[in-house]
Amino acid sequence: MIAGVAGRLAAKSADRVVVQTSGGVGYEVVVPLGVMEQLPALGESVLLATELVVREDGWALYGFLAEAERRFFQRLTSVSGVGPKLAIALLSALGADRGAKAIRERNIGLLSSVSGIGKKTAERLALELADKVDEFVDGAGGREVAALTPAGRGEMGSADGKRGRGEGGGTLETPIRAGHGKCLLDSSCLAAKLAADKDAS
Repeated sequence: MIAGVAGRLAAKSADRVVVQTSGGVGYEVVVPLGVMEQLPALGESVLLATELVVREDGWALYGFLAEAERRFFQRLTSVSGVGPKLAIALLSALGADRGAKAIRERNIGLLSSVSGIGKKTAERLALELADKVDEFVDGAGGREVAALTPAGRGEMGSADGKRGRGEGGGTLETPIRAGHGKCLLDSSCLAAKLAADKDAS
């Protein structure tokens, strides 16, 4: 199993990219639209979580920026009649969060609006996965995005606001408490809130 590919982004096309590793091997990786839109410029470093699908007519590698997206892809392809192409189509059209929510809420209309997914397939997705996708809704499973620093080190960052980088380069972990949400776009307001919390404790 090829769980991840790291290297230089060598080429892009409509639905796939080529990642060239430091060893000189180029991997062609099929990616959802949302991933394609977030990729860096050609020549830049990239790290993708990948899923290798082996079939009689060939092998294909599918890539994702977030590990949660890869797990959602695996969950989708576990359903009878849903292959990797349909799973990528759903991820491209809806994304993991919205797609999982549509499945959980049994939104057949939205699911069947995805190219290649008819009403029967949408109903099967809802029937088999409605109680198995909670971790992907509203970031419950984490939206960690794999990135490479200029030095080539892989880092995982969270988009839930609880982990980030301080100005000095250190790791900053701050719980977002009740009342802080209104200050997230105002640094002075948030600093005052955090100082008050510290004094209270």
